[in-house]
Amino acid sequence: MLNENRRRFLAYFSGIGLGSSLLPGVLWAEMQQEEAAPRVTDEMLRNALAISGLTFSDEDRKAMLQGANRSLTSFEEVRKLEIPNDVAPPFYFSPMVPGMKVNRTREPLRFSAPVVKRPANLEDAAFWPVVQLAQLIKTKQVTSVELTEMYLGRLHKYNPKLNCVVTFLDDVALAQAKKADAEIAAGKYKGPLHGIPWGAKDIIAVKGYKTTWGSGAYKDQMIDSDASVVEMLRDAGAVLLAKLTSGELAQGDQWFGGRTNNPWDITQGSSGSSAGPGSATAGGCVAFAIGTETSGSILSPSGRCGVTGLRPTFGRISRHGVMALSWTQDRLGPMCRYAEDCALVMSVIAKPDGQDLSVSEIPFNWNAHLDIHKLRVGYLKDGFEEVRDAAQKAMNDKAIAQVQGLGFKLVPVKMPDWTVDGSSYGVESAVFFDEMIRTGRDKQLTNPGRASGFRSARVIPAVEYLQSQRARTMMMMKLAEATADVDVYLVPANNGGGGGGRGRGADGAGRGRGGDPNQARRSAIQRHFAMANTACYPAINVVHGFTDTGTPGSFTFYARPFGEAELLAVAKAYQDATGFHLKHPTLT
Repeated sequence: MLNENRRRFLAYFSGIGLGSSLLPGVLWAEMQQEEAAPRVTDEMLRNALAISGLTFSDEDRKAMLQGANRSLTSFEEVRKLEIPNDVAPPFYFSPMVPGMKVNRTREPLRFSAPVVKRPANLEDAAFWPVVQLAQLIKTKQVTSVELTEMYLGRLHKYNPKLNCVVTFLDDVALAQAKKADAEIAAGKYKGPLHGIPWGAKDIIAVKGYKTTWGSGAYKDQMIDSDASVVEMLRDAGAVLLAKLTSGELAQGDQWFGGRTNNPWDITQGSSGSSAGPGSATAGGCVAFAIGTETSGSILSPSGRCGVTGLRPTFGRISRHGVMALSWTQDRLGPMCRYAEDCALVMSVIAKPDGQDLSVSEIPFNWNAHLDIHKLRVGYLKDGFEEVRDAAQKAMNDKAIAQVQGLGFKLVPVKMPDWTVDGSSYGVESAVFFDEMIRTGRDKQLTNPGRASGFRSARVIPAVEYLQSQRARTMMMMKLAEATADVDVYLVPANNGGGGGGRGRGADGAGRGRGGDPNQARRSAIQRHFAMANTACYPAINVVHGFTDTGTPGSFTFYARPFGEAELLAVAKAYQDATGFHLKHPTLT
């Protein structure tokens, strides 16, 4: 009870803008000197004010005393409620800013239809893009059951090395595959994902099976419903093979079962937090996977594992039934081997579901035959110029030349000067894991240090949080102005952490306030990543070469909000011209 009273007490001072000062802690210590300490007294308040270097009038102190004592009981009713993790406040973030235009006219979807022939050994197709696997099924050269059994066999065979699976769903997968084959045989083909095996990051709920969030504190958790993305993919005929690993509470590649590994070099972690989706997709153990990102958790493992991972615009895909960290930054996205594969998945899941009210009605208009030369393509000039590693610079220079070789005259993009951090992660994650902290469940975490940010965020005053979000809007307007002359632009891998390179992809790692006090000293690459991520711009990781050790290098294409179709079209053209996405690791 003492700790509960202390939390309520400190919350009062946070609410009046003094949460980050010395005053609340000093005053609480004063109270503990009293034998019973049922109330804050004027003497305690004056002593605490003196130590904190603050002065208030007698009238102000009287009001503070009344408020502090009321705060010891005022939050009890709210804390009696059981609020599920995926219940968000009734206000919704938009990545759009005044003056920004998007195409709101729904157009027909146009996919590629490559001519394919079944290989003598079906496992030779394990690394094929989904667009090719879909043609094998559509032309009835292979059944969904055959494809499912092949991928399940690889998952079971290579999981001991990759450590990418939390829960195998063999029975579910085979039942769904048999149903897909029966529907296709009856002439009821649903589209290019019909019969295609996939994997879900294990913060995505699947009814009847554990959803562990990668954490020892939740390793036996059962959620009695399917996430919307699971329902949508099942309705499209896709076959769910497994729940794939997530770094604990969507951070990094460490989970309660150990570390998930990179198929290109199993002595190296896969990065995270979409660790399992990155590893399993790169290892040819699923045709595609669904990952999630708050700050680098799709782009970073995609860069590490050489996967074509799409982080969509905020508001593209429903997060219903998915563990929440930030209701204004969390996004789901496809992790595939080819840009058009991402488009196939987006065509199924990028739509409102009536559950996540942040999801937009703006249509995803994919056209595999889009004339990309009508698009304006740019590059983060300052970012490329600051890369010092000779091997990485050589790959980057070659990649820029290859993009120019597609017929683009690259427009330099310069990031605006901006030093104020507008990340919402710190406060919002503390909200979603408030009960875990208050009940002491954080002691069951595989890494108890994961909870430190959730605690420290409690002393951020509500006024300061909301002011930071107003500053976020100002930053978004500046970023929109800086990118107004391009539809798609190219950015180097962010090796500093998160976002398309070899960073941790540790959503919010170590950030109680959700920001970096040294933001003004960040590199252009890091500043861009922070700004584009907080503004919720879409991005896709693309392999652009290989190191001397044989591991993939990558860069990231970005687009303005809701520009995924154009983003994917440019990425597809680059992949078609270079073929880097066709190379895959050799697992034994």
